[in-house]
Amino acid sequence: MTYDLLDESGQILREAGRLGQIDPNVMEYLAAPGRLVSFRIPLKMDDGSFRVFDAHRVRYNDALGPSRDGTRISPHLDLDEVKSLALIMAIKHAAGRIPAGGGKGGIVADPHELSDRELQSLCRAYIRNLRPRGPAYDVPGADIGTGLQSMSWMLDEYESVTGYHEPTAVNDKPPILGGSLGGYEATGSGVFDVFREAAEQDGFDVEDARVAIQGFGQVGSVAASLFYEAGCDVVAVSDSRGGIYANNGLDIPGLLAHKQTKGKVADFAGSQPLTSSEMLECDCDVLVPASVQGVITADNADRIKARMVVEAANAPITVAADDILLEKGVTVVPDVLANAGSVHLCQMERSQGLSDYYWDIDTVNSMRQDRLTRSYREAVNTAAEYQLKSIRLGAWINALKRIEEAMHMRGWC
Repeated sequence: MTYDLLDESGQILREAGRLGQIDPNVMEYLAAPGRLVSFRIPLKMDDGSFRVFDAHRVRYNDALGPSRDGTRISPHLDLDEVKSLALIMAIKHAAGRIPAGGGKGGIVADPHELSDRELQSLCRAYIRNLRPRGPAYDVPGADIGTGLQSMSWMLDEYESVTGYHEPTAVNDKPPILGGSLGGYEATGSGVFDVFREAAEQDGFDVEDARVAIQGFGQVGSVAASLFYEAGCDVVAVSDSRGGIYANNGLDIPGLLAHKQTKGKVADFAGSQPLTSSEMLECDCDVLVPASVQGVITADNADRIKARMVVEAANAPITVAADDILLEKGVTVVPDVLANAGSVHLCQMERSQGLSDYYWDIDTVNSMRQDRLTRSYREAVNTAAEYQLKSIRLGAWINALKRIEEAMHMRGWC
């Protein structure tokens, strides 16, 4: 069965709205994006051929502030995916008390098949076609298929078009162009920040935790290092080419070096191979899905052994699986809290750019930790207030109440 992220996020939206008694007029408005644009980018390729690339941008709701973040370059990108991710971004911002709306977008292309010139041309054309755009309206950030270089090209194109320097027009830039320190590590570090708070609330010792991490890219590898440094046993790790397990824990610094050399986690000394299903169902206390959406479903949720699942990826657990896990007594730390380190970092990046005063890494880390743990505690408290097992619904109710208040104050409904 194909995983429908738009339908799944819509189900959570409606349930949180019902439980939180959100104004029906607000819910009607939030049933679809406030603004979306699709356009086509013509490009002459290096070999002289001609191609046209589809692109999208969705601004889901901007009652709390300018829409921000998320630009994917992926051959599998479609408009429904962009809509759902923009909604999730709106909830992340609101649940974290960030004064921003939810934005998401991207280009349907495979960046691995493009030369640097072709990719740069696409990034520049993308930013030219965004209307409206800029720090007061819509601020693109990085996501799958984009990074420091892509966002640098986008910023330069924006400044070339407008004729003035504006570092807050684009997020996830390198520090030399007005970005913030700590950007690369923000999401993975945030995963650990929220886990530590959740572990404290659940009453188990972080150092005793056996952790399995599905996904060893930018997010998973950073999180794995922090779990390891905290004394956890990281017993299983996987990437797109396979998984590994070691009952007494993996040597994460050694594994990072192995991945750098071999391009995969498989065949790491002292480990045994794991399949994708075995990875999710292995013997662990904490499971961290950090790769793609919809990996824990009604078909495998009963076999999950972890007593805590920390969503480092967007929507790795389906709605049906979420219900099964909660009935089993598993603590589910939802994506809108667990992987929100990057959105808090982007807010700090914006604040630094507007003030033209840039913080040291200790300040950035401290602020990120404080904001993430506060958001988690607020969601837990709201879930308790509504007598819910689901921290996810607690976070969504908090977010919807803030969006509702902003829309009422603006006179939108």
